[in-house]
Amino acid sequence: MRKPLVAGNWKMFKLRAEAISLVKGIQDGLKGIDTGKVEVLVCPPYPWLEAVGSALRGSPILLGAQNAHEAKEGAFTGEVAVPMLKDAGCSYVIIGHSERRQHFGERGDRLHRKVRAVLEYGLKVIYCIGETLEEREAGRTEAVLERQIDEVLATDVDAARLVVAYEPVWAIGTGRTATTDQAQQAHVFIRGKLGGIFGLQVAQGLRIQYGGSVKPANAAGLLGQKDIDGALVGGACLAAGDFLAIIAAAVATAGGA
Repeated sequence: MRKPLVAGNWKMFKLRAEAISLVKGIQDGLKGIDTGKVEVLVCPPYPWLEAVGSALRGSPILLGAQNAHEAKEGAFTGEVAVPMLKDAGCSYVIIGHSERRQHFGERGDRLHRKVRAVLEYGLKVIYCIGETLEEREAGRTEAVLERQIDEVLATDVDAARLVVAYEPVWAIGTGRTATTDQAQQAHVFIRGKLGGIFGLQVAQGLRIQYGGSVKPANAAGLLGQKDIDGALVGGACLAAGDFLAIIAAAVATAGGA
């Protein structure tokens, strides 16, 4: 059985006091939720990793980072290395988010190196894939997903520390969300593709999240799909009540995989 992972990607939001207040609100709300059935992760901006990590001590909530450089160290002004993130208390790193691809030109070879760097230093990786609206309307969704998987994932990746996040680019921050059927179909395709790389048994145990305007109103429908194993949440993770409602939906639908 795959335990759903609900991860909050805070992006470039929240000042320090706001970050601490948010995470404390999430902690308080989790007291009434069976956290044994779900894994919860928050990914604040770099400057607040240690402060949020300190606030999380003794909590079931995990700490993650939104990106990482592939080098162990070096003259890379403005970048952050995986060992630094590990030292700050991170257990997960998001790699390949569509905003990194779109705004910073990150592509296959670079993402290939980043994923391996995260795994080399013992952390888990959330590798994001997804198609644009133009690609979906042209009937190229599966071709795009296949390319994004093939250019980064291979048998040298430790599947036990890999999570794949399907995020249709056209649904990120737009208020549009894939229908439950669209999301499930994409997840089935992704799981089949991963089965070709890692073997069907491994792929059946590998978690695939959905991301893209996940909200309390649509969470239960999406998370209730057989092949959707949690959510990578953007805007809705910035309010404790909304994020908790999504976590509760994941708990309520857990066990269907």
